[in-house]
Amino acid sequence: MKSLYVKFVVITIGIMLLSGILAFIISNSYYQQKLKPYNDQKNTKIGLSIANFADTHPNINLHEYMKNLSSIGYQLYLVEDNGKSNYFGAPFRVKNLSPSAIHQVLNGHVYHGILHFPQQTFVTGFFANELNNTIGVPLTHNGRHYALFLRPDIKLLFNEMHILFAWLIALTILLSIVLVLISTKYLVKPISQLTKATKSLAAGKFDVELDIIRHDELGALAKSFLHMSKKLEQLDDMRKEFISNISHDIQSPLSNIKGYTNLLEKETLSHDEKTQYIAIINGEINRLSTLTKQLLLLASLDRNEDMVKKKPFNVAEQIKELIRNYQWTINEKEIMLSYSLPDIIIMGDSSLLNTVWDNLLSNAIKYNKPNGSIDISIERKDSMIAVSFQDTGIGLSQEEIKRIFDRFYRADIARTRSVEGTGLGLSIVETIIQLHNGRIEVESEKQEGTTFRINLPISF
Repeated sequence: MKSLYVKFVVITIGIMLLSGILAFIISNSYYQQKLKPYNDQKNTKIGLSIANFADTHPNINLHEYMKNLSSIGYQLYLVEDNGKSNYFGAPFRVKNLSPSAIHQVLNGHVYHGILHFPQQTFVTGFFANELNNTIGVPLTHNGRHYALFLRPDIKLLFNEMHILFAWLIALTILLSIVLVLISTKYLVKPISQLTKATKSLAAGKFDVELDIIRHDELGALAKSFLHMSKKLEQLDDMRKEFISNISHDIQSPLSNIKGYTNLLEKETLSHDEKTQYIAIINGEINRLSTLTKQLLLLASLDRNEDMVKKKPFNVAEQIKELIRNYQWTINEKEIMLSYSLPDIIIMGDSSLLNTVWDNLLSNAIKYNKPNGSIDISIERKDSMIAVSFQDTGIGLSQEEIKRIFDRFYRADIARTRSVEGTGLGLSIVETIIQLHNGRIEVESEKQEGTTFRINLPISF
């Protein structure tokens, strides 16, 4: 039973059968404990009523009276005190009445054969057409004593019901099995589609489609699967983009280093040319060094190797120091920088958070317009601080904002090729903020500027 469909069908039918057996056992127990005593008492009253009528109406023909009773649904056995007996109505399948039972009734006692019938199955107890499964009452007519044994003629009373119940049970079982087969296929089909889609996903085909329109757990699973496939497709695209970007970012400085190294071998180079070439080589080495450091930092942040070393520090002083370090670059691009940085002590990793401020400020400078502006502010909100970096740069589109924190993603390839960048900076920023239990928000419009807002707990 490797197929889930077969397993579900077999288990469901097994449950149906087990439920039927348990229901039969419970109903049989109910019959033995409740219905059988009631049935015995009811038929005893009927038998005594018949005997009383025969005793109080001596003019009636007793045998004709018995025949009439048998025609309306009773099996009767009448025994005279001289041993002569007659059967009325449908014959008994088993005529196993003991002589002691006959003598008991002739002596004026009631025989409770239905009540004391062996406690076997429900069918045997109620439908057993046996003479000892009767009620025996003493009967007196015209001064003669009789023993009257009777039971309902089940075949006569319930013959049509037998057929009806047989069809009802047969159709119930048949329709139940058919409906189980259909409903199981309906339930298992989405799982089969998910299995097929999973195999496609494993083969690298991310454009999977699932025709599953449901509002239950399987529908939620299908939606989650499609969401996962899109994420995996994005990760695959990011991986390919990363290989392309890293290959370029490594190959380009290596090619420059190799080219300028070959130029340094020329004996005709002047001292100024050698100095210029060496400076270029050092710049390319710095680019490679920055790239490798960012990759190592990101890998360490991913592993979360106790990177966050908490200690109190003044975040305003840290940002002011960073501004002083970038003052020459700011002046060179003729950018107007303003800030509102009240002294606030927070608990956090000053080194990692300095990386955040450094990245945001350098991006604000790098992608700003000539004669643009940058505004930096810190605002305290209860147990949180909000740090904002607002610039008047080239801005971002809504699609770029959605992916701005993806690793190795560069918002504008044409733009970023002209400036230093690895596509890792903002991913590192987001990871550090998350490690500090904070969040980062971005607001931007094309050619209008960008605002990064970081919310951090003062202590965590």
